[in-house]
Amino acid sequence: MKQIHAPLTRNHLIEQHLEILKNLQYESGLFAASRKESSTGYNASWLRDNFYECLAFEVINDWQTVKKTYDAILKIFLKHEYKINYAIAKKPENKQEYIHARFNPETFDEFWEEWGNKQNDSIGAILWAIGRLERRHVQILNTKSKVRIVQKLVQYLDSIEYWSDLDSGMWEEEEEIHSSSIGACVAGLREVNGIKGIKVRDEMIENGLVTLQRLLPRESKKKFADLAQLSLIWPYNIVSEEQTEVILKNVRYHLEKRRGLIRYKNDYYYNKNPDGKSEEAEWTFGFSWLAIIYERLGDYELASHYVDKAKLTITPEGEIPELYYSNTDNPNPNTPLGWSESLFIVALHELNQKHMQDKSYPNAESKV
Repeated sequence: MKQIHAPLTRNHLIEQHLEILKNLQYESGLFAASRKESSTGYNASWLRDNFYECLAFEVINDWQTVKKTYDAILKIFLKHEYKINYAIAKKPENKQEYIHARFNPETFDEFWEEWGNKQNDSIGAILWAIGRLERRHVQILNTKSKVRIVQKLVQYLDSIEYWSDLDSGMWEEEEEIHSSSIGACVAGLREVNGIKGIKVRDEMIENGLVTLQRLLPRESKKKFADLAQLSLIWPYNIVSEEQTEVILKNVRYHLEKRRGLIRYKNDYYYNKNPDGKSEEAEWTFGFSWLAIIYERLGDYELASHYVDKAKLTITPEGEIPELYYSNTDNPNPNTPLGWSESLFIVALHELNQKHMQDKSYPNAESKV
């Protein structure tokens, strides 16, 4: 009887957090990173955040929401097609010539101020999602203009030579060659290659793989372990079993804290210490991310463990923040964070599915 009740409780949590996530979506289809009323800039829409926010709707098969979001994303690229054309014709030399990663969710205009706008992983993520959806017969590329702009995104990555291009990566900071960015691009190019109207040069993928293998298990020249590397395991599935094991070992050992995972050592963003060292902020979605990965790897005990830890990051108001200040119960103002809400939903859903398939799943009731 107790085991039967467990998934119902998880379903209740899923519904609660789906409602929070839905409230972040604009009429255009794009999601804000956090509250629409946010004063931190998180009322804007990031390509990457929309990618991760959509994953929650994918697992519950809400294809209407997913299609609406990707339709809006493709409208962004079409609005800025002239800029993409320039970048294809001549490799960009200045940051502002790259595709930006952050847009006004109502007008689809770029935000012009500097924000680490060279983020190649965001283009790889969008390509990966569109390719995957098309292969699952969730039609995204339903017009000639959409096919054309996706082909141009492929050409854009070719022009910038993503495999050797220094970008600001997932965290929008110092420009380096990041394994998480290279992996996203390789995964995206693989996924769209062969879709009707889309062609990828073989050398593009091969060059990316060579760079990725040279970098791993590091994230970059300066960063050994980085939370962004979890993306190489899920959702992209771009690393080997041995590499997966090493990445997980490094991330858990070096980055795991009480309220989340730090992004990397000496991360200065919301760092409590004035010198920016040793008191890194603890990012909540790290726990859900690990739960999803361990569920996919078949380690349901560890998956449940990290779902339990993710639950403890929920605020008294029932929301999941971006992060907590080091060794505190104080979240930052970016609460709720859509990305955090989405990964929590995915983690809960995956464990629910496993439980319903396997009634012998241990300690199910205690995991809620």
